[in-house]
Amino acid sequence: MKLYNYDDNVPANTSFPQNAVGDVFDFIVCGAGSSGSAVAARLAEDGNASVLLLEAGGDDKSETVSNPAQWPLNLGSSRDWSFVGQPAPGLDGRRLPLSMGKGLGGGSSINVMVWARGHKADWDYFAAEAGDDAWGYESILGYYRRIEDWQGDVDPSRRGTGGPVHVAQPLSPQPVAEALLSAASALGVPVFGSTNGEMMEVPGGASIAELRIRDGKRESVFHSYVRPLLSRRNLTVLTDALVTRLIFDGKRVKGVEALVDGRQRQFMAHCETVLSLGAINTPKVLMQSGIGPEKDLQSHGITVVQDLPGVGRNHQDHLAFGCTWAYRKPEAVGGSGCEANIYWKSDTRLNQPDILQCQLEFAVPSPSETGLQTPEYGWTMFNGLAQPKSRGRLRLSGPDINDPVLIEPNSLSEPEDMAAALAAVELCRELGNSDGFRPLVTGETAPGPRSRSGMIDFIRRSAVTYWHQSCTAKMGRDNMSVVDSELKVYGIDSLRIADSSIMPRITTGNTMAPCVVIGERAADLLRKSHGLSALREPFAQSV
Repeated sequence: MKLYNYDDNVPANTSFPQNAVGDVFDFIVCGAGSSGSAVAARLAEDGNASVLLLEAGGDDKSETVSNPAQWPLNLGSSRDWSFVGQPAPGLDGRRLPLSMGKGLGGGSSINVMVWARGHKADWDYFAAEAGDDAWGYESILGYYRRIEDWQGDVDPSRRGTGGPVHVAQPLSPQPVAEALLSAASALGVPVFGSTNGEMMEVPGGASIAELRIRDGKRESVFHSYVRPLLSRRNLTVLTDALVTRLIFDGKRVKGVEALVDGRQRQFMAHCETVLSLGAINTPKVLMQSGIGPEKDLQSHGITVVQDLPGVGRNHQDHLAFGCTWAYRKPEAVGGSGCEANIYWKSDTRLNQPDILQCQLEFAVPSPSETGLQTPEYGWTMFNGLAQPKSRGRLRLSGPDINDPVLIEPNSLSEPEDMAAALAAVELCRELGNSDGFRPLVTGETAPGPRSRSGMIDFIRRSAVTYWHQSCTAKMGRDNMSVVDSELKVYGIDSLRIADSSIMPRITTGNTMAPCVVIGERAADLLRKSHGLSALREPFAQSV
């Protein structure tokens, strides 16, 4: 294990013996990803509360993390939980690899670094489901103004400066990115100067992407929020610490059990425990601790603490169908390889985008089931569903930490999703085969011209995931909801959830930015509940 905290004689990020970590803290935050890092930092910033941040993975010191172009090398590595879905009938029985970040920074340490705040309609839906306007778009804009250190054009009502999160567009986008915007404009898709300004309030558009890259290096959420506070005496960060279950006093959570370097440890929280383990591990820990669907838990011999049938249900993810073109000659790759994106509608009657397209400046191999060859040099539109209607679920395979979760994505099970997928691929092919790309490409290699049935076959066999798993412990007020508007788990005291699992439905676009908002919102609620000082703006970088 590694312990990251203050010591007069030992620099941060030095290995410590196991007994260096105490057992009791004011707050325990489980998971150092995009949400957990924000929660822990905001709680520790007050200075009057002791905070333990537990992370199952290791550190973030790797070229594959810091170098934006090397993000694909993290997939399937020790930095990836490497989940795999169960066979999905809608995908011709294929099993989707479902990557999820493992280590300091979580997904923000291995992702494509796209900053996308979610559409206005997403946040207003959150507010309606929660019965709380604090989750609505106008309130959430306040969080983004606090969070961001936006490097682009001034937009004081929507964008923030001086916050912990550096957000910038590439200074010199590659020709293929500029070609995409020109092609989009020619097809009637409006082009905006920023993804996260007015574009997220209208039915869609195209823009140069906004990325979490500074001076050519990745900035994870952990790096932005927690690392500046590591010298604080009241913040302890422990890696290689796998949370296995919650510890109860009746229906109050008083702490957690965790495997630390293979040794079982218990950590206690005076105030509250926060689960920020992601949309797979959060429901797993809940269920194996006795919180979840009663019959399912009893079938594995788990004592039921609270019957919550919605735990593990409502699983959502963004699917993508790669459309690829071969370059005439090798072209440079900028930043993370994603420098332009489009959010658009599969049906003109929609009032928000349901198509998500992120351009990748390299050729992504199609799944082997498509039988398609990938050009040595080319570009791929990671093109898919922003608002899928299909819903999956998670099931336990057993009561122990080593028993894997069975993930049933249920992808493309709803006919509306196939209709939207067909429209998305059609739009993508129109864009990529337009005149603006002809100086750059020799032609389309995937999917190519097909009949409707042939295109459906391509979609089922080519679909992959954006790795945006979410919604498995949703916020709301119906009998399938797991947390209330304050992120408290129904029927349980001193336990909150702050990660993508609380989303009532998946947000439009990449989910890192919404997860930071969820972490910020959780921290505000905790600070208010426990009498910690009001949050300062902008975020204090010094200690």
